[in-house]
Amino acid sequence: MPFHEDELEAAEEVHLRSLTAAEAEGDERAVEAALRPRSLDEVVGQVRVRDQLGLVLEAARQRGRAPDHVLLSGPPGLGKTTLAMIIAHEMSTPLRITSGPAITHAGDLASILSGLNEGDVLFVDEIHRMSRPAEEMLYLAMEDFRVDVIIGKGPGATAIPLEIPPFTLVGATTRAGLLPGPLRDRFGFTAHLEFYEAHDLDLIVHRSAGLLGVDLTPEGSAEIAGRSRGTPRIANRLLRRVRDFAQVRADGVVTHEVAQAALDLYEVDSLGLDRLDRGVLDVLCRRFGGGPVGVSTLAVAVGEERETVEEVAEPFLVRNGFLARTPRGRIATPAAWIHLGLSPPVAVPDSTAPTLFEE
Repeated sequence: MPFHEDELEAAEEVHLRSLTAAEAEGDERAVEAALRPRSLDEVVGQVRVRDQLGLVLEAARQRGRAPDHVLLSGPPGLGKTTLAMIIAHEMSTPLRITSGPAITHAGDLASILSGLNEGDVLFVDEIHRMSRPAEEMLYLAMEDFRVDVIIGKGPGATAIPLEIPPFTLVGATTRAGLLPGPLRDRFGFTAHLEFYEAHDLDLIVHRSAGLLGVDLTPEGSAEIAGRSRGTPRIANRLLRRVRDFAQVRADGVVTHEVAQAALDLYEVDSLGLDRLDRGVLDVLCRRFGGGPVGVSTLAVAVGEERETVEEVAEPFLVRNGFLARTPRGRIATPAAWIHLGLSPPVAVPDSTAPTLFEE
């Protein structure tokens, strides 16, 4: 149901008060949460997903029923949690939040589901990391809104059916390919979030600057957006750090020069590569001659976990043409050598050429 103008103004006033309080207390996590959009109309970018999801929610409102289960996939920081909060807000229902790693037994899931009320939105982050028994229980809960609780063990075990009120499950995953087919097929709506374009991030930075009270020039905003790796979470984080720099070492205004100096100080280069990104490329080029190198070897060389290199650094490097994945390992492209100020070798390995064992 749409809000009236006075209700919108009241909600905006409450939102600004909560943001001011979080800033005063120095709670970075609360500040980040306060910068999230609260409705689909406030979401910048992701036009296709926003239009499709808006249609699903409006149809559910008109029918007076809970929306279909929703699966959101994509790299970290693109707004999966924000969209889950928006779904609950748009449907005027409570949001229950948990995560896949926290659900280690079927009993954990049963206790969560039994506490839901009709129409509630249950958000499960990193849903692909749920335990297998919990996944199998979730199949029945999503389709028939009931679970079978097993009492006892062995031949004397008894299954007690437990009815669950209709609810909407919103699952978020950074690795949709790890979801079992039966679970993935039970979601009525699936959306994949893409990296944001620079002009969309520019709008996000301007919106956040307005909420934070940051004096920002268009050139300063464009500089922050261009180094944000296509990710709103990073854009908001960089904005707060640039604001600190402008407050302490400048006159408080975030200009192009101030933003550039601040981001250089925080080791974020002109293309958005940070210490980890450059470390991966530097190891790949200087120590291993451009590859191919296994991802586990790369992770050890840069002092990070394999999952960190795979999920944090690689997607951005591959997307921007600095790194290529091959069956033999990771290789650096000529663009990576040039970005590091190095001369590419005479023959950089071609990731598209078949090897002896691939023909």
